[in-house]
Amino acid sequence: MKKIRILLGFLVLFSFSSCVDIEEHYDFKADGSCNVVYTFDMGKAVSVLMNLMSDSVRATPQFAIKKDTSLNFYSALPDSTQLKMNLDDINMAKSSTLDVKMDLQKSVMKVSINHFSKNTADLQYYLQHISKISMSSKQLNSVTKGSSSSKGFDGQEIVAGQDYYSYDITPHRFYRIIDKVKFNVFLKKTKSTLAMAKAMLIDMPYKVVLNFSKPVKKVSNSKAIVSADRKRVTLITNMDAVIKDPSVMNLKIDF
Repeated sequence: MKKIRILLGFLVLFSFSSCVDIEEHYDFKADGSCNVVYTFDMGKAVSVLMNLMSDSVRATPQFAIKKDTSLNFYSALPDSTQLKMNLDDINMAKSSTLDVKMDLQKSVMKVSINHFSKNTADLQYYLQHISKISMSSKQLNSVTKGSSSSKGFDGQEIVAGQDYYSYDITPHRFYRIIDKVKFNVFLKKTKSTLAMAKAMLIDMPYKVVLNFSKPVKKVSNSKAIVSADRKRVTLITNMDAVIKDPSVMNLKIDF
């Protein structure tokens, strides 16, 4: 029974996006299209927690699962979710892919969501709605969980944090402002997990990289790093800093 409790505690920890290294990568093209990649790397948390497990627990089948798969995001959604989606949501999901790499014995657990937006309106719709679709899907975790008998990684949580942003995107600007009310709701929901990660000395870096086809004119965030040719903007922080001052994630970029 003790082994089961430890195992479940380990897997439940995966169900929160706060216990991962998060990277957002945007590639804006000259024609107005943009490729967006969210990467959630849980390798650090896996490594720390695996060291706390006994050899007998690490030898269980749940910890021997290996995955390296890529599939269309729409196909990963259950029928019950697909039936509730409007045409815009369907097109958005079909323009996205879900990549999963998992090998717990080697401390590998990485999930990426890739999306191609044909224009700025498409991009804004994606950023404002992808988390709602993911959170409404109660069966998406079947893609990333270890086995049908485990509580594995809860796939619908991987983009939960994105729900606390508001966006204003046009062909000449990318504005993202954190909604402090929604962010406080997120903090309350993940309070125990954040505390656990901090107690285990697990850092939670957060990196945003935006590549543009032409030099940017103005960037509002003083902590953002602008490349020499002014075509790349990089913001590096961590969840501790964001919790203390959510505005550190605000970005207003004119280009």
